[in-house]
Amino acid sequence: MEARIITDRQQWNDFVASSVCCNITQSYEWGDYATQLDGVQETLRVGVVDNDGKLCAAMLILVSQAPIIKQTYFYAPRGPIIEDPHSPAMTVLLNFVKAEAHKRGAFMLKVEPSVADRNLKWSSALRRFGFHANPHYVHIRHEWVLDIQPDEKTLLSQMKEKWRYNIRLAGRKGVTVRPGTSDADFDAFFRLYQVTSERDRFHINSKEFYRNVLETFRSQDMGQLFVAEYEGKPIAAIIVLCFGRWSWYMYGASGNEHRERMPNHLLQWTGIQWAKQHGCWYYNFRGIPDILEEGQELWGVYQFKRGFGGYPIRFMDTHDLAYRPVVYQTYRALLEIKTKRDEMAYRKAAAARTVAHAEKAREKPGK
Repeated sequence: MEARIITDRQQWNDFVASSVCCNITQSYEWGDYATQLDGVQETLRVGVVDNDGKLCAAMLILVSQAPIIKQTYFYAPRGPIIEDPHSPAMTVLLNFVKAEAHKRGAFMLKVEPSVADRNLKWSSALRRFGFHANPHYVHIRHEWVLDIQPDEKTLLSQMKEKWRYNIRLAGRKGVTVRPGTSDADFDAFFRLYQVTSERDRFHINSKEFYRNVLETFRSQDMGQLFVAEYEGKPIAAIIVLCFGRWSWYMYGASGNEHRERMPNHLLQWTGIQWAKQHGCWYYNFRGIPDILEEGQELWGVYQFKRGFGGYPIRFMDTHDLAYRPVVYQTYRALLEIKTKRDEMAYRKAAAARTVAHAEKAREKPGK
C-alpha cells in the first residue's frame, strides 16, 4: 500500500463516485478549475493504492493562501474519500499529505468530510490523528436533499401543493425551459446571475470561472445549463451538476422581471428530471440556514427548497490539523475577529432591511 499523486481521471472518478463519501467537490473535474478560486494556488489529487493498484483512499486538496497572514495551507472540500477512517490507508494518506505540506510550507490541513454530523467513527478517527474541530466552516454544513428515485408522479405528489401548481402555472403563463448550449445562453445566465447577486447580496466569482465550471462538467456529460424564457427572452437559469448517484443545484440566476410567472419552479423540476435521466438518486439543493428558524439568513431560500419535498442533511464540523502551531494560532485568532465583524455587519444590514420594509409598508395606501 502506498500513496501517490493520481493523474488517471477515470481511476479517480470511478473510486470517488462509488464511495459513500461521494461529492462533486472531490471529483477530478473540480480540481481542473479550482485554481480560479480566490487564494487557490494549485490542486493535488492524492490517492492510496493497494497491492493490486486499486485506489482505497483519495483526497483532492486545494493548495491555498490564507488572507492577511499570506501563509499556505491545504484544504480538502468534502474530503477525504475513504470507507473506514480508522484503516491503515488513512495513516498512509495523511503521512503523504504531511510530506507534501512540508515541501510547500503549509501550516495546516483543513478537511470537511462528506459525512453526516455526529458520526462518532469519523470524529474519533480525526481526533486520533491530531485534528481539532473548527466551528468556522468553508463549505456550508447544512443542505437540503431530495431523494429522486421515485417516479415523477410520486415526486410531484410529495411536493407542496403550491409548488406543483407553480410548475404548471409557469407553462400556462408562457414560460419555456430549454438546455443552454451557446455562448449567448451562458452570457444570459451570467447577466441574470449578476442581477441575483446584487438583489440578494452575495459574492460571485468571475465570469470565466462559471464558464469553465460549465464547460468542464458538460464535456464529461456531468453538467447542464437550463434557461427559462418568456417571449424568447431569458428570465432565469440554473446550472446542475451530477456525479455518481448525486446531483447538485449549483448556481441559480433570475431577473427582476416576470418572477410572478414562476420560472424558478419549472427550472428546478427540469433539473430534477435531468438528474433522474442521468441515473442520479439524489438532488442536492445545497445550502440552507444553520438554524431553521424564521429570520435566519437563507430562510427564504430554505422555504423555496423544502417546497419540493426532501430532508435536511447536516455535515460534520470542519477539522484542522496544524503542522505549524504558532502560525495556526494566529490564523484562528484572525478568523475569530473576522467572524465577529461579519456577524455585526449582517445584523446591521438585517436591521436596515427591517426598517426599510416598515417604511415601505407605511407608504402604501390605506396604511
